[in-house]
Amino acid sequence: MTSRLLGRCARLLPRASPQASATAARLPTPAAGPAEPLWAQAWWQPVGRGLCEGRSLVKDEYPIEPKRTQLDELLERAQSPQDVLQAWAAQGGKANQAAKTLVQLVRLAGREKGGAKMDQFELLTDPRLLDIMDTVTAQVASVWNGTLVSLLRSLSALGVPPTAAVQRSIQTEVLWRVRRLSYKQLAFLADWGAGRKGQMEVALVSAALKQLELRWTEIADARTVSILMARAGHLSPGLMDRLEDKALELAEGFGAEDIRRVCVSLASQGRRSVPLLRALSYHLLQKPSTDLTTPLLLDLAYAYGKLNFHHSQVFQRLAAELLPRMPEISSADVTRCAKSLAFLKWLHFPLFEAFAEHYSVNSQKYSTLQLCNLLMSLARLNFQPSKGEEFYKKVHSALEGVLPSLEAFLQTDVVWSLCVLQQAKTQHITALTQHTHVAKLSEGSLSRVENYRLKLLHIIATLQLEHPESPSSTLPTEAMLLPSTLGRDSPLSPLQTGLKGALDNLVGGKAEALRTGVNTIYGWTIDGELVVDSENKPMDLVTLTAPHLPGGGGAKPLPEGARRLAFLTWEFPNYGSRSKDLLGRFTMMRRHLQLAGFILVEVPYYEWLELKSDWQKGAYVKDKMGKAIAEEMAK
Repeated sequence: MTSRLLGRCARLLPRASPQASATAARLPTPAAGPAEPLWAQAWWQPVGRGLCEGRSLVKDEYPIEPKRTQLDELLERAQSPQDVLQAWAAQGGKANQAAKTLVQLVRLAGREKGGAKMDQFELLTDPRLLDIMDTVTAQVASVWNGTLVSLLRSLSALGVPPTAAVQRSIQTEVLWRVRRLSYKQLAFLADWGAGRKGQMEVALVSAALKQLELRWTEIADARTVSILMARAGHLSPGLMDRLEDKALELAEGFGAEDIRRVCVSLASQGRRSVPLLRALSYHLLQKPSTDLTTPLLLDLAYAYGKLNFHHSQVFQRLAAELLPRMPEISSADVTRCAKSLAFLKWLHFPLFEAFAEHYSVNSQKYSTLQLCNLLMSLARLNFQPSKGEEFYKKVHSALEGVLPSLEAFLQTDVVWSLCVLQQAKTQHITALTQHTHVAKLSEGSLSRVENYRLKLLHIIATLQLEHPESPSSTLPTEAMLLPSTLGRDSPLSPLQTGLKGALDNLVGGKAEALRTGVNTIYGWTIDGELVVDSENKPMDLVTLTAPHLPGGGGAKPLPEGARRLAFLTWEFPNYGSRSKDLLGRFTMMRRHLQLAGFILVEVPYYEWLELKSDWQKGAYVKDKMGKAIAEEMAK
């Protein structure tokens, strides 16, 4: 405490100047008692702070409000850049007035439709404008902070080159004053300099960001937070961390546009701040419908999809707001929203019905890429429109003649989506099985190559299993297509581990009676495979033929009355959001394995989690086997 008191006294002693002595002489003194020391009188003097007082920003740059001049009145009445230049020529003024004149000129030039850009060269060579810039350059030290920062943007908008004397003078002055700028001025400076490459501009932005990081507690309004997060957050991760904390503190005061700006900035930077997203979602639900414009809703859907953040109430509100506006929504907005919701695995049947109806009515307005995105979204969610015949008729008509010209990876995605939706035609599939197309899918990273080879196996399986009448002699060999490392390095999930243990107990530890982690020629992986006889007892399957394996299995045919069982575990990510319906990929997997002759024993995660003991798990597997076989026999 003593050291702090002495430190404050040491700062105040230099203030005991001749002016302070004169002030002390005029102050009334007590009639009795010793004279008060000069350093004690200094406590009566007002102490100004250069940056901030507590949490409040500096409001006044100068203690005296300047008197209004005739030039100020003329600038307020000006309607065009020429009016501004005439006012300056008639009145003139000092540097701060010249800076205000230049800011007003640029503001009025921006309002003119097309005229400002056409006359830009003439404007920059106008003697009156050159006089304004010379005045600012000569007396830049007397320009106020707020006007000085605004002048930077105005000169850039006017097209003044960064190497001009007025630009260099102003930027140097701002760099010297950066510590004295208010937080809003620093935010304005960072917003102006974001993305600029000049040496001085980079130095200005770096200095502004450093001050913002040090003084982030001064921020007091939601708009400044949202603008900084959108424009400067990506330049400084440390500042972004502090802005997220401040946004969480001020979330209640955010408007709908502020929420949109923050969510999009989080999505563009890949920052999944769950507490902040939850707070913003809560306050978004309180906003009236008039604040939730269509572009805002689409941006929110994109941000939530990009961050994989689920909030059912927000999604329901989004769907309720979009449904009445479907006639006025463009094709680009429809595909963008469908793609975002598909990423979230969230299927709202009325909204997707409206998407399909929108395409059926406005199919001529959809580009090929937009149609491809719409199909991939529907396939991911396994959504079938109620008027499917009309919808798919227009889809096939639009894709006819266009599909072969698509880029190889996009063409594969589209045909794979049509296979999921059971709408792929034979000619679509055979075009993808040509060796030239397969060679194109070998470009890129290893994970991408394996992913598309896997999709190609699914497409070929569709041709073989769902269109058995079509010739398949031109198909590539499975050995060429099957990813060599598929499933080998991926660790087993707790559900798969538990099922494997239950199946081991079921067959009594006989390795020849059970296969686990089976990679099939169809591109699907079976978690467990059994062959049971007519009495439902496991059999030795090593010696039996296995047409689903790349090598074909053993030599013995499947005995009469025997059945081949495939155990499939359905994990939480295999389902849609808040749903027990499988996604399109896994629906196609189920369909293919059934057509390949398997009896499916499906083990969903929500049933397995209820089983606690090994005995319960074993009994559950036996019960599921019995039900699956009984259903197959009842067909």
